[in-house]
Amino acid sequence: MPEDMNLEVAHKLTEREHPVRESRRWEEVIEIVGVLLLAVAAVATAWGGFQAAKGDGRQSILYAEAGVDRVQATTVAIAGQQRLASDAATFNEWLQAASANDAQLQAMLERRFSPEYQTAFAAWQKTEPFTTPSAPPGPAYMPEYHNSQLEQAAHLNEEAAHAEEEGTHARETAEKYIGATVLFALVLFLVAVSQRFRILGVRIGAIAMAMGLLGYALYEVATLPRF
Repeated sequence: MPEDMNLEVAHKLTEREHPVRESRRWEEVIEIVGVLLLAVAAVATAWGGFQAAKGDGRQSILYAEAGVDRVQATTVAIAGQQRLASDAATFNEWLQAASANDAQLQAMLERRFSPEYQTAFAAWQKTEPFTTPSAPPGPAYMPEYHNSQLEQAAHLNEEAAHAEEEGTHARETAEKYIGATVLFALVLFLVAVSQRFRILGVRIGAIAMAMGLLGYALYEVATLPRF
């Protein structure tokens, strides 16, 4: 009888130790998973912060370049407008000389035109402007007229607009990286908090939530452009 009782007690103790061992195994697995999540989230947080900082720097550089282009465009445009105004004033004097039939003055004024205005003036004369109502009002309205300074100013403004657009895009991308780092920080928080729970189911739930957030944040970072 005593031997039977001892066997029964030993059997019951073995049954109790089995779930304890199983629980410990799960805890070990959860701890290993938690460490891996912490490592990945920590590296990803540093990477996201690094990319966000580079994005801010990229925005500053592009905005500075756009500002320089705007200043240059303004300077060149003023010079081009002054050149066009000089040609227009000379053209008005030419019209007065033409009205007075002063051929000598007309020839002198034509020589004072800028080279590009002379080309447009020759094309404008071929339209017979004094007898054709639909003729352009002056050489500056002809397709042949090209003011290199005004064209350069337009090109610089286009480059400035493109640089500003890229700068804005860089800033938006940097903000997305910051959003991803917030998610990584939340993963770190969930993993750290899960270690404080004694209930195995709660710990598993917190780890599972952290894994889901980490996967989503990693996907977001993987689809963003690099700087």
